[in-house]
This record gives sequence, structure tokens and C-alpha cells, in this order.
Amino acid sequence: MRKYILRSLFVLLVALIGYIAAVLIQGTLTDWQPQERTDIRPVSPVPPAAIADSVIRITSWNIGFAGLGEDADFFYDQGKFLFARGGKIRSERSSVDRNLTGIIQGIGHIQSDIYLLQEVDQPSRRSYYLPVFDSLRSAVPAMAAFYAPNYQVKRVPLPLLEPWRAYGEVNSGLATLSRWLPEESYRYQLPGSFGWPTRIFQLDRCLAIHRFPLRNGKMLMVVNAHFSAYDSDGKLKAAEMAALKTLITKWYADGHYVIVGGDWNQAPPFFTPLMAAPKGRENNIPTNIDPDFMPADWRWMYDPTQPTNRKLYEAYRAGETYTALIDFFLVSPNLKVRKVRTIDLGFRFSDHQPVWMEVEIPTGS
Repeated sequence: MRKYILRSLFVLLVALIGYIAAVLIQGTLTDWQPQERTDIRPVSPVPPAAIADSVIRITSWNIGFAGLGEDADFFYDQGKFLFARGGKIRSERSSVDRNLTGIIQGIGHIQSDIYLLQEVDQPSRRSYYLPVFDSLRSAVPAMAAFYAPNYQVKRVPLPLLEPWRAYGEVNSGLATLSRWLPEESYRYQLPGSFGWPTRIFQLDRCLAIHRFPLRNGKMLMVVNAHFSAYDSDGKLKAAEMAALKTLITKWYADGHYVIVGGDWNQAPPFFTPLMAAPKGRENNIPTNIDPDFMPADWRWMYDPTQPTNRKLYEAYRAGETYTALIDFFLVSPNLKVRKVRTIDLGFRFSDHQPVWMEVEIPTGS
């Protein structure tokens, strides 16, 4: 009997080692290696035209791939890696359908000229292979639609010891919807990555950059961004932010106008990160962007009255679930911001809330 048990344990151990080895080999062989710069072509083009309006409206929203609505929790946010242990690996299909419908309706009601959307899936296991990006662009057919991939993995094997429930294939990225057709749009690969083997199952962070011609001969540079999460020592975000600063300060020095919007996974300078923080969750506090990161005349634009993100260690409970402000805009000194507000949707359809801004391009500039 003892020999049988030992033999069975040995077989299980060999099978486990073989499975992990197969996962790592497959992940390494299929690891996506994006170029530093890749042109993005519009999927739904509109007639090209310079921006003639002096006031434009822009919205940034991490839509959580339509899988992270109010009823969602997520095992990985709970610190689980080997087993889910009651945490959800993915939301139910009915929830994803409801979330996607709510997101589409939200985009329709939030009047904007440009939408910067993060965590937008192309067919992926976690969103039941629904064409999330196509659904969004079909909802605003008069707008140009652009897609910059930042997460392409054939099979995310987590939770590692529950392979029959693995997270699976992911194809996701940044989507930009625009009333005007940019003169140029491209995907810019951000520097830095996790060490092997984590990097083969993680995002390849990027910026989606759009150059809109203005009547005065200058450009409005609009950047759709989603910076690193799960970055315990902050080194990845520091490298990504340094690359962003190099780009945008050069554009501004050349006389152009700059708007960066997205999910920063950190709080603005000086702003107290937490909007609500249950006891025992203090280790989840996001860091602040260094106040000296940009010159003082650049502006961090956000609505201090509303949180933009909630954590996923439980289904959302207003006033009890951890919330923070990590979605906002950075605007160059030569633009005038008229209004900025967070649209309070109660985290019904995503673990993030949309942030809307109205900007004036000074006439005669």
C-alpha cells in the first residue's frame, strides 16, 4: 500500500513538472515581441479634416474588457496564483453581455469628440470571444476607430494548478474613437518588462499616439495610455513614465499641443490616493506621481470628488470596497481646460469609471 501511494505521488509530481515545463515552453515560443513603433490604420475611417473646433471633448475609460462589472471579483487581485480558492477567474457570460451593453450605452451618452479606451478585447477567452472592439466601433459608426494591441498571449495558465479553468487566450489593447481622422497614428512600445517567465504571460505596455492637424499648422498630440500594474518596486512604471516625458516635452518644445489620457495605475501628484480604504487593505495603496515629474505649468486634470477605480478582491459594495483615483489627464500649458469630471456609473459595468474633459485650443495660437 505504501509503495502504491509513493508511486502515485511520484507520477503526480512528474505530471506536474511536465505540465509546468510545457506551459513555459509554449509561452516562450509564442511570446509576442512587438516592434518599438508600428503604424495604426483606421478601421472605420471618416473624411480627413483638420480640427476646426476651438473646443473639444475627450473621454478616457478603462472598460475592463466588459468582464469586470459590479458583481466581479478577481482571484489575482486577491493575491492568488496557484489556486483560485473561491475567487472568480472570469465573470459569467450573462454579466459580460450586460457590461458590454452598458458600456456601449455609456459611450453613446457621454458626448465626446475623442474616446480613449483601455482593456478593449479582440476575441478572448475572458470575454467569451465576443468582438468587444468591433461592437464599440459599430456603436459610433461616424467615428474613426483605432486599435493598438498590448496583450497578446495564446494561453495565460493561471491559476497554475487549475489548468482546466485557466484564464486562457487573451487579445486586448487600447482603442481610440475619434470624430476626426488623425494625420498619423502609431503604437509606441514602452520600455521595461517583468523578468522571465512572468513577462511571457503579461502585457506589453504601449502608447497609442494620434497626431491631429490644426488650422494654425501645429498638431494636437493625443496619447492613449495604460501603465503597468502589479509593479511592486515601481521600476516598470518609472521607465514607462520617463519614455512618455521624453516624447511629450519634445512635442511641446516644437510648438504642438499635448493631451495624455488613460489608466495611470498611480495617483496624481499631491492627491491622496485612497477614496475609500477598508482596514487590512493598506498594502494596496497606489503611489503618487512625483510632483517634479513634469514642469509646474503642465496640468494634471482630474475630478477630486469621485473615485475612478475600485479593487477586485470582492464584488463592489458602495462605501466598503477599496476605491482610488488613478484615471486622469495630463495637459500641456498651451491648452485651456474648461471642465473635467468623472462620470459616476457606480462601477456597474467596469472596475473603472469614465473621465470626461472639455479643452479649449486658444484661437490665434
